[in-house]
Amino acid sequence: MTLAVKLLLIAAILLGIIIPFGTFLLGEKSKKRYKRTIGVNAFFFFGAMVVAGIMLFAGVPVQAAEAEQAVNAAAGWGYLAAALSTGMSCIGGGIAVASAASAALGAISEDSSVLGKSLIFVGLAEGVCLYGLIISFMILGKL
Repeated sequence: MTLAVKLLLIAAILLGIIIPFGTFLLGEKSKKRYKRTIGVNAFFFFGAMVVAGIMLFAGVPVQAAEAEQAVNAAAGWGYLAAALSTGMSCIGGGIAVASAASAALGAISEDSSVLGKSLIFVGLAEGVCLYGLIISFMILGKL
């Protein structure tokens, strides 16, 4: 990777961090600043991902044997699958825990005898994250 590409990547990442925090801290003090900050943050995050993707595939292709290229491509897809299985399961588990835990706290505040039952549902929601992590370890074990 050339120096210009590295500098461009670092600049994109820094802008993705500095500008959203700047708009939040220095911007107008209103309720809309949260939405604006999230929008700016999402714009720069996905912009940095697009720039990183362009830089990833813009390099000069290295001539190698077809079998080696197929193995490298399969390993790349395997790493992507492992990352997605962990990430998506943790996002889903976080959403499930947020819903289950808030409902459990409300139920416990009304009747303390439902503590055990409510903890089971929260634990099941956390299990989703563990299943995704186990699947990613199984994928990585095959690479």
